Amino acid sequence: MSRSDPGDVEQRVLVLAPTGRDAANSLTVLSRAGLVCTACRDVADLCHEIAVGAAVVILTEESLSLDKASFLAEALGTQPPWSDLPIVVLTRGGPESPAAERAMKTLGNVILLERPVRMFTLITAAKTALRARVKQYQIRAQLQELRQADARKDEFLATLAHELRNPLAPIRTGLQILQATGELKGPAAHTRDIMERQVTHMVRLIDDLMDVSRITRGKVQLMIERLDFRQVLENALETSRPLIEAARHEFVVSLPDEPLPLDGDPTRLAQIVSNLLNNAAKYTPDGGAITLSAVIDLDTMVVRVRDNGVGIPADMLPAVFEMFTQVGRSIDRAKGGLGIGLTLVRRLVEMHGGTITAESPGIGQGSTFELRLPLAREPASCDVSIPMMAGTDPVARHGLRVMVVDDNVDGAESLALMLQCFGYDTRTAYSGQRAIEIVRNFRPEVVFLDIGLPGMNGYELARRLRRDPELTKAVLIALTGWGSEDDRRQARAAGFDFHLTKPADTDALQRLLAGVR
Repeated sequence: MSRSDPGDVEQRVLVLAPTGRDAANSLTVLSRAGLVCTACRDVADLCHEIAVGAAVVILTEESLSLDKASFLAEALGTQPPWSDLPIVVLTRGGPESPAAERAMKTLGNVILLERPVRMFTLITAAKTALRARVKQYQIRAQLQELRQADARKDEFLATLAHELRNPLAPIRTGLQILQATGELKGPAAHTRDIMERQVTHMVRLIDDLMDVSRITRGKVQLMIERLDFRQVLENALETSRPLIEAARHEFVVSLPDEPLPLDGDPTRLAQIVSNLLNNAAKYTPDGGAITLSAVIDLDTMVVRVRDNGVGIPADMLPAVFEMFTQVGRSIDRAKGGLGIGLTLVRRLVEMHGGTITAESPGIGQGSTFELRLPLAREPASCDVSIPMMAGTDPVARHGLRVMVVDDNVDGAESLALMLQCFGYDTRTAYSGQRAIEIVRNFRPEVVFLDIGLPGMNGYELARRLRRDPELTKAVLIALTGWGSEDDRRQARAAGFDFHLTKPADTDALQRLLAGVR
């Protein structure tokens, strides 16, 4: 059967008629009305043309036997979410005919026209369906714009996090040097502690912002292992204790005697608990009370974080887990933050197969967050101490040769100075080429290496260092502002042993270096 020029395939009207003459007549009438038409030989050909592109389908009920209707429904089921292709069915028996009834149930967006059909009615139905299809194309364009905007937003957030982490790294390192040397006393030492807490708060905000973006895009993978909730709590308190103590809150923990075994990502579970504790500490007036309790309910662990703080209005309870929602934005209750902490908590909880809810009697009456997670079938170790690498000593190995490569001069020098305070022999380089020159004589045992170096980036430099026979046992540590899962995978592929995100914690660096043999 001959076909008319399809022109723009997305504007086409596909016609499937029982005979060639019926199809030809329909094409002639519709084409005279200014519609771009294509005749199809059978249902298989129709499905092919739908995949190519179409605005409207016109067919007769004779084309819709049971198996053919199913075949067409399957093809329509592959449409993207924005698409709802209009199907005009010409029927002799009206909506009561078996074929018409089958079309209404299986084909979705169906328009029934009872035969014999006046040409004016057919043209009107086709043009009406076409206008509806154009609206769908507009929705598709808007979705594409939103996806592109979302991609640009994610790229911007990643770049922003990187650019913010770079200056934070030497600031935190400098503060830790001042603490390690013990030269500050009185008000100066107190000021240093305040600055350290604020830097930690800034790092937490950046990490939360990036985590929400990654989880929304499905870029976060959980590292599941068997653990005990006490281990999670210990790690969470490392983050939350300074905030709780600074506000002089009374903090009570109530745990059962029996183990609380979980299958989960220890880092993410600790993040969940610390965010709940931080939220309670922020929204409870100084000197308040916070309670964390855990109980076993059949095969579920139930954790409750209660406070006697500002509470949550009843109309806000359904929205507290939504992005950018903050309770009590008034100036006197301003607590900072981005309004994403609880959104992050909910999504991480759901990734672990759990649920979380919020309750509050009202303003000024505190709130309770209840977290429910499935228990593992077997108990886990209750050892909550931070593990060291086998056969290592937490004391720094004096004389260990460490090289720091970073084009951020302040960042490189501050890290090298801190390592010298711990007894390490250090060298710095501000480019990949300079690092290669230093390596020839220095032969480092550990290399802290930035990724975003000018000219030769960190990945390429790592590959070149790995090709040096005398550096095969050197430990390469990526120390960078880029911290996504993709960044970590690229680092492993380039030959890095570890990946740390700026600004790195001093204790983490110490433990890492203590494990180097």
